[in-house]
Amino acid sequence: MHSFTQKRLKNERLVAYAEIVLGCVIGGAAYPLFLVPNNIAPGGLTGIATIFNYLWGWPVGITSMLLNLPLFVVGWKAMGKVFVFRSLVATVLFSAFIDLLQLPPLTDDILLGTVYGALVLGVGLGLILRGGATTGGSDMVARMVHQKFPIVSVGMFLFMIDCAVILCAAFTMSAKAALYALICIFVNAKAVDLVLAGFGSAKACFIITNQGEAIAQRIMQELDRGVTVLSATGAYSGERRTVLISVVSQREVIPLKKIVRLEDGKAFMFITDTHETLGEGFSALTGE
Repeated sequence: MHSFTQKRLKNERLVAYAEIVLGCVIGGAAYPLFLVPNNIAPGGLTGIATIFNYLWGWPVGITSMLLNLPLFVVGWKAMGKVFVFRSLVATVLFSAFIDLLQLPPLTDDILLGTVYGALVLGVGLGLILRGGATTGGSDMVARMVHQKFPIVSVGMFLFMIDCAVILCAAFTMSAKAALYALICIFVNAKAVDLVLAGFGSAKACFIITNQGEAIAQRIMQELDRGVTVLSATGAYSGERRTVLISVVSQREVIPLKKIVRLEDGKAFMFITDTHETLGEGFSALTGE
């Protein structure tokens, strides 16, 4: 059992580093393809590096890495060594790919460059985060500031950095470039969240019924899905009711509703999206 656990952890580490490398390639490609040609500064230290590239032609990747390295030195003792090491690897690779990927720009339309650049960058950063790393020392500084001043959240501190970068872009590039940078930050954040939450479309079904046993048996037999049974009490009526919880795929929702309708036409049911479903019958439950 011990060797099995060791092997599983080793495989998970390999998957994590594979996600980090793939994320660095994808995220790095966003700069030559979309962001740098259209002078979009997507917040953070790479945004500052993009401004320096606009002003003096400095390479975005190397400049970003040089800005980040001192922050890693500061954050090394405060944060976990595994997290810092992975983030250092990700930062070096990400910065290197920005400069090494000599890809021709795909568009000179600033709006298309902003939206697609943010999407590609968000997918890359999301994969890096899934691998347990970040690409910016600013994240570690934000965590340290939060530890010392709990009133300042990590998100708030990073938002302040992004706002400062956008203001710099407004003064050094143009107000138009700063407005597009705002769009880029918003789309990028949504893309990151989508990658982290997962692309699954499973549905969590909650059924409040008086025929719990019959419905549960049919779900398990006909849909081959597990069911969790809870006991509940109506706040108004005081009646005891059964609550069934079952997670099914998108295509199984209609058969499940049919089962509920046939067994208890007076049942109360609500269905919610599950962005990531892990465990038996779905994706494997992994991660460190």
